Amino acid sequence: AVDCMKKGAFDYLLKPVENARFLSCVTKALEIFTLKNRMTLLEQHLFTGRLDHPQAFSSIIGASRKMLAVFTYCEVIAASRQPVLVTGETGTGKELIARAIHQLSGVSGRFVPVNVAGLDDTIFTDTLFGHRRGAFTGANEPRRGLIDSAADGTLFLDEIGDLAEVSQVKLLRLLQEEEYYPLGSDVPKKSTARIIAATNRDLREAVEGKTFRNDLYYRLCGHRVVLPPLRERREDIPLLVDHFLRKAAHSLGKRRPSPPPQLIPLLSAHAFPGNVRELEAMVFDAVARHSSGVLSLASFREAIAREGGAVSVPKPDTTGTDARLLRFSQRLPTLKEAENLLLQEAMKRSHGNQGIAASLLGITRSALNKRLRKGC
Repeated sequence: AVDCMKKGAFDYLLKPVENARFLSCVTKALEIFTLKNRMTLLEQHLFTGRLDHPQAFSSIIGASRKMLAVFTYCEVIAASRQPVLVTGETGTGKELIARAIHQLSGVSGRFVPVNVAGLDDTIFTDTLFGHRRGAFTGANEPRRGLIDSAADGTLFLDEIGDLAEVSQVKLLRLLQEEEYYPLGSDVPKKSTARIIAATNRDLREAVEGKTFRNDLYYRLCGHRVVLPPLRERREDIPLLVDHFLRKAAHSLGKRRPSPPPQLIPLLSAHAFPGNVRELEAMVFDAVARHSSGVLSLASFREAIAREGGAVSVPKPDTTGTDARLLRFSQRLPTLKEAENLLLQEAMKRSHGNQGIAASLLGITRSALNKRLRKGC
């Protein structure tokens, strides 16, 4: 037995072998084998830095390292039947990621979304499980539940953190047994839908506060996708602005306006509590209001001010550099010293993001990188 374990055996059993022990051992071995395969796939994706199916993420704008890591992980877990929990702040694109996972999975069924926030237990049960004719007053016809509609596909449960506690018990049973009872029926129906849930809440905090079941939390966390807020991937802002400008112009029947050079630095300094959804609303409002070929900064400044953000990017100065931006001591700095100070300040304001720093300085990223290397 020891020799077999050294050569790679998962476990060994002593005769006589109990059936329950045998099945348990085989199940664990298969689980370990599956996990090892997934880890191998994940490592291969991370080392190559390439996506096998980039078209699945075409509706999600982002080329930052953090988003690439999210896309890579989604490709790895797509074929799994385990539930997926997608977490992230409001406006980060949780449903878009869920749709991408569904597309990557290659399943034949539909993607069926439902927002469960605010649903009482009766409505939740009827919506997901359906009912038989005569199950309650007014149930004159049978109703097909969304789980049945998502057969061999994906059921997306949005705002899962707001699900009523009594409904959490029913969802837990569905995940554990893969079966459910329509209202008015005592015959269980098999579920073949994969569950993807999403929330902007901290479920660990909800578990500690006794408002979310601990066992349901771990059931949902078969795989977990954490979406970064926009302020943690500011290098994607130029791509998002360009995308939303095109989308807004097409939607409003206007020509795509050109963004002013100060727009990206202005937006990059904003915290974006509403994330990508907030940026999209800003761009659509600006395009709707503009009448010239170049987009005005006014609507963006107003939107940022409404959110309580600081608007620190100076207005364009056609007469030259604003003297208030420069402060000199008795000794003038050399050009080299001034350049180094500007580079340091730009990197400080951009929190080390070279793309944003280059925009602040009005140079290309490659030019900034070259200057930073020379200054080292």
